[in-house]
Amino acid sequence: MKRTLIYLFFAGALFASEGRSEVTSKTPVWPDSAPLTKRNVVLALDGDASVRVDVLGERLFRIRYSKTKQWTESGLNRYGIFPTVFPEVTFEQAEANGIYTLTTKHAKLTISRKDGAVTLVTADGKAVTRHSAPVYETNGGYEVRFALARDERLYGLGDVSRENVMRRGGSYEIWVKNVNSYIPIPVLFSSRGWGLLMNTTWRNTIDVGKKDPDQIICAAPRSDLDYYLFCGPDYRSLLDTYTSFTGRPALLPIWGYAFTYVCNQNIDAFNMINEGLTFRREGMPCDVIGLEPGWMSKNYDGTTAKAWHPQRFPIPYWAPKGPHTFLGALKRKGFKLSLWLCCDYDLGVYEEQLLAGITWTAVTNAAGKVININEGFEDERLIKPGSKKTKGEAKKDAPKILEPWFEHLKRFVDQGASAFKLDGSSQVIEHPTRKWGNGMTDEEMHNLYPVIYAKQMARGFEDHTKRRSMIYSAGGYAGVQRFVATWAGDTGGGAKPLASMLNLGFSGHSNHSCDMDISNSKGIHFGFLQTWAQQNNWDYWYQPWLQEEAQIAAFREYDKLRYKLLPYLYSSAAEAAFTGYPVMRAMSLAYPDDPAWDTTMCQYMLGDFLLVSAFSKEVRIPEGIWIDFWSGKPNKGPATLPVEITPKQGGALLVKSGAIIPTWPVYDHVEKGWSPEVGLLVYPAASSTFILHEDDGQSLAYRDGKFAKTRLTCETTGKTVKLTIGGREGAYSGMPETRDFTATIHLSARPQSITLDGAAVSESQWNDATCTAVVKIPACGKTARILVCE
Repeated sequence: MKRTLIYLFFAGALFASEGRSEVTSKTPVWPDSAPLTKRNVVLALDGDASVRVDVLGERLFRIRYSKTKQWTESGLNRYGIFPTVFPEVTFEQAEANGIYTLTTKHAKLTISRKDGAVTLVTADGKAVTRHSAPVYETNGGYEVRFALARDERLYGLGDVSRENVMRRGGSYEIWVKNVNSYIPIPVLFSSRGWGLLMNTTWRNTIDVGKKDPDQIICAAPRSDLDYYLFCGPDYRSLLDTYTSFTGRPALLPIWGYAFTYVCNQNIDAFNMINEGLTFRREGMPCDVIGLEPGWMSKNYDGTTAKAWHPQRFPIPYWAPKGPHTFLGALKRKGFKLSLWLCCDYDLGVYEEQLLAGITWTAVTNAAGKVININEGFEDERLIKPGSKKTKGEAKKDAPKILEPWFEHLKRFVDQGASAFKLDGSSQVIEHPTRKWGNGMTDEEMHNLYPVIYAKQMARGFEDHTKRRSMIYSAGGYAGVQRFVATWAGDTGGGAKPLASMLNLGFSGHSNHSCDMDISNSKGIHFGFLQTWAQQNNWDYWYQPWLQEEAQIAAFREYDKLRYKLLPYLYSSAAEAAFTGYPVMRAMSLAYPDDPAWDTTMCQYMLGDFLLVSAFSKEVRIPEGIWIDFWSGKPNKGPATLPVEITPKQGGALLVKSGAIIPTWPVYDHVEKGWSPEVGLLVYPAASSTFILHEDDGQSLAYRDGKFAKTRLTCETTGKTVKLTIGGREGAYSGMPETRDFTATIHLSARPQSITLDGAAVSESQWNDATCTAVVKIPACGKTARILVCE
């Protein structure tokens, strides 16, 4: 067999990749080659060490230590996982008595010239954290200790452990592990108003007061010492800052927040289409049908040569795409197809090609087969240094450029595939003897690999289609929220996956889910009341219509409820995409002033107004009035209430007083991020607000401001309730001039009068059983409309 070598010359080191990327044992150092600017401050410490501080925001600092004055980058920076553009920030510098101070509008950072100790102080003079002299070595390895206050609580770390939400008292290895730690993230958020991200992909540990109750100990045996330190008045602010430099959560296409169904892995095209039709016949909304590895001609094919299984999923070779294929049939019935993938590709090599300015171009013959992917390419960056070949010889013998991973998937997308599921498979498995083509050992590449995979999949799909991607992965690391959704891997749909979601939400990642358990109402309840919802048959027979009659009825009703709540969920997801504040919120995140919430792991807030319990016989409600969604019964908090589990209702669903919940009519599938008809479920309190987000639901234009916001407010004064549908602000392609709203307002008694923009409403409905007034508010657009019930 002919051997193909890829020679890469980066950072003064040569790496030859052959087959599984066996390379030299020397690990490269990635220098930060960007010139220093006015936001970078380098301080010489006593001895031969230096510290560099990058002032990235009014509350954000990046801090690096070196004994060589060589400032290195982690793979997260080098490969563009973290954004590189930051707004201008003004700060002052001063030095007195060996203490160097950097002061912004909202924070102050002090560094000791003697030993590099750091203190972070907020604008009001409160020292929120400090660390003593760090230990760090020239060839990598560090230990840094942050002081802990007596009553300080810490959250974050992603999916590193599902045993707790409040992390103090534990010691955690930040290392991607199959089943046990799919998405560890080396970030902490403190109840004292500060956050920390260790900027490394090397295997590292974070001890949160276990070894020493008064210290956080961050350590790694090989990595350089590089971290981000930031502060803020609350967790919302901290998440906003954190996702400003690691990436905002992606906004999925609208149908990504609907319902995804994954077929039995042994299914074929005919039965898959029949299952889609069964969803329609059964009145069960569904948008995505997913295939497991059985769709491929070779099971678990992780190469770029994969193909459809010729018997299960036949595609006419003479006409491989179009409405005549099974993908075309799915599309006509309103379904999007998702394909399962596994990957063992050397993704880092392609990242290095991008950094070197080298692009891959396919050259094909008349039959469309790639015959030479480097035709006419002449670039000495890919030729071994010291070679005496002429340019002509170099051109003739130039090694092949590595094909981008997503390139081979384009033909499946062109045929109609709309989503991809990234199995844990090789991406969460250790490769201890593998030498990666970018020069990294697995100790540095292992944590990085899942997030590079996510990046290349998302960017590949978006660049090819100009649409948002719906890609969901089992693995991840810091920054993964920017690219893909995730699910809780091969761990089912119970309480442990819930813990993972709460911790991921507390770590800047909002789009997460799990494999829904539809064998009982508890699993159905939890499965549909998540950020996004999916059910995976894998190798079993869990089709919804094959369950017991009680489960069938529960599935149908919860499925319809989810589709009804789509504008509420989508607006909450948009908030996450712009601020980092997640859709699913641990009670400690939503109600941070009460430490008792730290042990509450079987309930959560879903958006601003819905409280969901899962797998628990009781639910604790915060202060205020909470209305049972099912019965309409109000409950005064704080209190602990029993949860009645029935075949139709698998848990508590409580509405916070003041809620304004937008709804849509229940469609069997969705295509747009708006509806001509919008309902409002209104539960009046003194004053409340909700922002309705609308856009085209598919394109990337929302990133350029192509969306609309409508402020919904409700105010109560005595017996008067005023509901205002604000004038819509913004625009997007396909936006209707107006929409018709219908408000269902929960009141204590039937109103004596109802007016709309000052004119009496002649037609409304009153329901004595639910104490609700139903009022139509037509033609809502640029001008605010005010409804008053008295």
